[in-house]
Amino acid sequence: MEINAVLLLFFAGLIAGFVNVTAGGGSTLTLPLLIFLGLDGATANGTNRLAILIQNIFAIVGFQKGGKNAFGRSLKISLFALPGAVCGAFLAVKVSDPLFRQILGAVIILVIISMFLPKPQGERESETKSKSLYLYSAMFGIGFYGGFIQAGVGFLLMAALYHLTALNLVKVNAYKVLIVLVYTIPAFAVFIAAGKIDWAVGFSLAAGNALGAWLSSQLQLKKGEKIVRYILIAVLLFMSLKLIFSG
Repeated sequence: MEINAVLLLFFAGLIAGFVNVTAGGGSTLTLPLLIFLGLDGATANGTNRLAILIQNIFAIVGFQKGGKNAFGRSLKISLFALPGAVCGAFLAVKVSDPLFRQILGAVIILVIISMFLPKPQGERESETKSKSLYLYSAMFGIGFYGGFIQAGVGFLLMAALYHLTALNLVKVNAYKVLIVLVYTIPAFAVFIAAGKIDWAVGFSLAAGNALGAWLSSQLQLKKGEKIVRYILIAVLLFMSLKLIFSG
């Protein structure tokens, strides 16, 4: 692989890793790039999972140093996403239907609106039984989507965690990266078994994702929820408009 391609993958991964850990949607940059570099859709999808896997390990370590991880609770939540992720990975195909992009764009706009809705007070760090039921049910569907496509799953996870738990946005992201890591492992295994990983390309991309993820975790720990909200809304607006008007 040429050095120019390695550098391109690294810097694309750097941006994607930062965006993924702060908000979501970084895979909408890396997946088209991988296809542009000659990978077929399934191999691009699988190779991207290697970068996601390593990215989230670095993000978890970064958040852990700031005391923002709660492994017991986030691990429990992640287990409900596992079955869906495995099913989604087995059905993974390249989705390019313009109607799908428009629907996803509309969903993202709804996520933006939801970020401005007031959160219930007095439930910090606790959940009602009904909210827990909704959260665990949502995890299966989100896991399926993540195993199937991955791109944009961070938005769905943030919306679910933000509104169905009492977590602020920084801790939401700390939970999110562990959940994605856990369900990515079996999904990644499916792609490995199918021979749909380009390891050289994947590690070049993963190096950038890892650095971007680390930088994002440190920025969030220093600047708090406010910076996450601004970046999240900016990314969501860009992605929704792109999805709606690209087809």
